[in-house]
Amino acid sequence: MPKQTFFNLPQDKQETLIDSAVKEFSRVPLNEASISNIVKQAGIARGSFYQYFEDKDDLFFFILEKYAKQNEERFISLLQENDGDLFDSFKGMFRGMLTDFQNQDYGMFIKNAFLNMNHKVENTIAKNVNMEDAKCRQIEHLDLINRDKLNIADEHELFHVVRIILAITFQNLIQNFALELSFEESLQNYTTEIDMIKKGLAKE
Repeated sequence: MPKQTFFNLPQDKQETLIDSAVKEFSRVPLNEASISNIVKQAGIARGSFYQYFEDKDDLFFFILEKYAKQNEERFISLLQENDGDLFDSFKGMFRGMLTDFQNQDYGMFIKNAFLNMNHKVENTIAKNVNMEDAKCRQIEHLDLINRDKLNIADEHELFHVVRIILAITFQNLIQNFALELSFEESLQNYTTEIDMIKKGLAKE
């Protein structure tokens, strides 16, 4: 997390630093990103950077967590709009994420995050729609899921259903970037796979 000195900055200076970081993290993956480029773009001294963040990882994951928070809010809204339907809500979230990626800088930032995903990146992106974490934090979207629409026995099975859908979601996002698929092709692939899970794969 940023140091308090960052939050003490005027809003426009905060945004300038974040925008500069997004540009750098969009240009190259995190391990290749340069603090020198970030501070030059932001128009601040290198020493000032360390008054605001511990290092570039600290800044990168702050930006990624903001994106994850936006997705949490989107997910909650979609559950409310879809009467708690988990499948339709995930399809709506996937569409929304694809739309986000149309922003050149922001899209490239997320692309680099997904194509260089590690455990920390995955946890940062997924934690706000991770049912086990949600249970611990007692946030509202557990109760928003309409379990009458799911063939599950209990909350434990609900957690695993969400893990399966998240795995499909991440894999489709990675394929979207790695294969440079069109918006329509990515959405069709994802919709097909989610609908297959919803329908079930075993014949009686």
